[in-house]
Amino acid sequence: MMRILLFMATNVAIMIAITIIFNLLGLKSTLDAQGVDLNLDALLVMSAIIGMAGSVISLFMSKWSAKNAMGVHVIDHPQNQTEQWLLGIVARQAQQAGIGMPEVGIFQAPEPNAFATGANRNNALVAVSTGLLQAMSADEVEAVVGHEISHVANGDMVTMALMQGVVNTFVYFFASIIGHVVDRVVFKTERGYGPAYYITQIVAQIALSILASMLVMWFSRYREFRADAGGAKLAGRQKMISALQALQRSHEPPQLPGELAAFGINGGGVRRLFMSHPPLEERIEALKNQR
Repeated sequence: MMRILLFMATNVAIMIAITIIFNLLGLKSTLDAQGVDLNLDALLVMSAIIGMAGSVISLFMSKWSAKNAMGVHVIDHPQNQTEQWLLGIVARQAQQAGIGMPEVGIFQAPEPNAFATGANRNNALVAVSTGLLQAMSADEVEAVVGHEISHVANGDMVTMALMQGVVNTFVYFFASIIGHVVDRVVFKTERGYGPAYYITQIVAQIALSILASMLVMWFSRYREFRADAGGAKLAGRQKMISALQALQRSHEPPQLPGELAAFGINGGGVRRLFMSHPPLEERIEALKNQR
């Protein structure tokens, strides 16, 4: 809850700062002189509501979405030794990390994969694929679980969702300004909104979202290094290195669907600026150089 309040406060502070900067630069006066009738303060507030709403709703629905999208079987009562062992590993590491016991689940997938999600570090979900349990040794699975537990302990799900919300806020805000300027200044629309506003605003949102995603992906890569370090602390550095090497030996698995992509351990097949996860070689090297 403190993390959510902090990000909300940060968002408000940024909004106030932008309003002050716009006033100091005379942007409002410039827009008015061009015939752009736009209430920047009201637009900023509306942008924050639109930008944050989706991310916050998505965050609070993340466990439910994960279970349904991935077909996660939550282990309420262990049916075999593997499930009992997995529950024990998660319980021990959760205690070490100082978080509440997460729900533990297994989902059917041939690729080695895992993810953690949830809006609360004391009420999260940690799930591993059947492919992970089959392809990796017990020590390697333990390290992967440690990586996911570290995501939970670091509050990465909350931070990622709220960061995306802040980014969405300012993408919508600046795209709307661009749309207004083009509609009123270039196409001379005097009342309401013309087609140029909607077309320009959509195009601007797409372009600005692509640029903003670089920042979000940078943070995603940063948190992976932190989660690797956390996994090494919980399970042992060599176990974490071995787990990453096992992933390296296998084909890179496909991205998890939707918002779950931010919480999985798989990499990306795109250029570095848009990668959600660092290359496995870099993650292994970082662990080897860890002091």
